Amino acid sequence: MSATKDQPPSSPRQRLGLGAAIVIVIVALAVTVGIGVVRSTVQPSEEVIITDATGTSSIENEVIYVHVSGAVTAPGLYVLDQGARVVDAITAAGGFDDEAAPSALNLARLLSDGEQLVAPTTADLEKTPGASNAAAGGAQTSSDGRVNLNSSDLAQLDTLPGIGPALAQRIIEWRETNGNFTSVEDLLAVSGIGEKMLATLRDLVVV
Repeated sequence: MSATKDQPPSSPRQRLGLGAAIVIVIVALAVTVGIGVVRSTVQPSEEVIITDATGTSSIENEVIYVHVSGAVTAPGLYVLDQGARVVDAITAAGGFDDEAAPSALNLARLLSDGEQLVAPTTADLEKTPGASNAAAGGAQTSSDGRVNLNSSDLAQLDTLPGIGPALAQRIIEWRETNGNFTSVEDLLAVSGIGEKMLATLRDLVVV
């Protein structure tokens, strides 16, 4: 009966090689995990932005949309900063054209979101009933019976449909703060007056 030979024990060099391989695997895993953690901490946060007519990006809740029409060089829809005034909208639209009547607008008036700003021409002023009287602080009503927004008192404004004493007072306070109304659409800037009421009043008032 032959004796069974025992397998020779592993040499120190083999044990050292196996240990080194294990260490390399552990280090590689640690590096991979570390890179993933770093990447997750530097991802940029997403932000909804819009771009205005000049190509400048702005945060959405810090801008207003204004439709500029009438006697300007480039009528259209413009995105302006909150707090913009009439002069800013006119500038964005390329300025007044040769037929404009700049003095008819209050260039310092603050704009509101969704507003339509109409730049009148000198011809518009000449054919608008009561326009010259309003500028001079004249009659409360025009020749065709429409109520003048710029010269009517509280009682006269109160005769308009849907306009009670409180809203009439707001109209008076608005023109005292911002200057004369330059278009019927300016009524939208008065608290409590929306598109529906404006449609009702449009043919009953004049500036």
